Amino acid sequence: MGALKVIALLLLAELAFSARLPPKSDVSFSENYYVRWANDHTRVINGGSEMQLVLDKVSGAGFGSRSKYLFGHISMKIKLVPNDSAGTVTAFYMSSETDKHDEIDFEFLGNVSGQPYIVQTNVFANGVGNREQRHYLWFDPTQDFHTYSVLWNKQQIIFYVDDVPLRVHKNNEAIGIPFPKSQPMGIYSSLWNGDDWATRGGLEKINWDHAPFVAAYKGFSVDACAGGVESCSAPEGNWWEQEAFQSTDEETKSKLKWVKDNYMIYDYCTDSKRFPTTPADCGQF
Repeated sequence: MGALKVIALLLLAELAFSARLPPKSDVSFSENYYVRWANDHTRVINGGSEMQLVLDKVSGAGFGSRSKYLFGHISMKIKLVPNDSAGTVTAFYMSSETDKHDEIDFEFLGNVSGQPYIVQTNVFANGVGNREQRHYLWFDPTQDFHTYSVLWNKQQIIFYVDDVPLRVHKNNEAIGIPFPKSQPMGIYSSLWNGDDWATRGGLEKINWDHAPFVAAYKGFSVDACAGGVESCSAPEGNWWEQEAFQSTDEETKSKLKWVKDNYMIYDYCTDSKRFPTTPADCGQF
């Protein structure tokens, strides 16, 4: 399939997905979020419509949501650290922050100039993760804002990049695997020094001559449920629990295959050194 045809199909898919979602209005950073740490390494600009996190030798920074949520559609527009960002990690994730926590992660691993960014995703349930996948992105995420989002309901978690599905994690409780569905989670982001592991397994260290490193954010509205399990998982009033979002349709599977075939560079399901026996949840679509 030609490159132009692939791009056209992806654009149509984005439009089709977006058409099913309720419209979201822009809100200021302070309406749904607050600075969690290193206030002196954050910048709220453009009347609160944009936030920047700053990393230097002194500190990184982070922010979090004012509420915790159980199911919904969580998104953020992010422009990642440009140029030589090796060793930096920009995280956008949900977490219950309990002893046996649930967590849904995007981690963006910086690069040496000219090399592609890597996005790592992971899912924790009852404190157990080890479900990492890594992909290259099909664009330069430092040149403009792109939308990174999670659709989370009782049956599945779908990671999206600009509304293109990157990954699906299914509810496999039927085969004895815990699934995040009972612990409300906050929404968080941080920019920090991960040069002991992030770039080429820690071989590439941060070049502090290029500091400060800056990640920028927009799109602070939240379309998720801040209630309890019963109210948040009912299909009435919660569009993400409607039948259309409870399974992975053939169109989504086709786009996932395109992403996997062209951009996946690591999958825990195929790491026989870490997992001599293939994890039971692998291959469950």
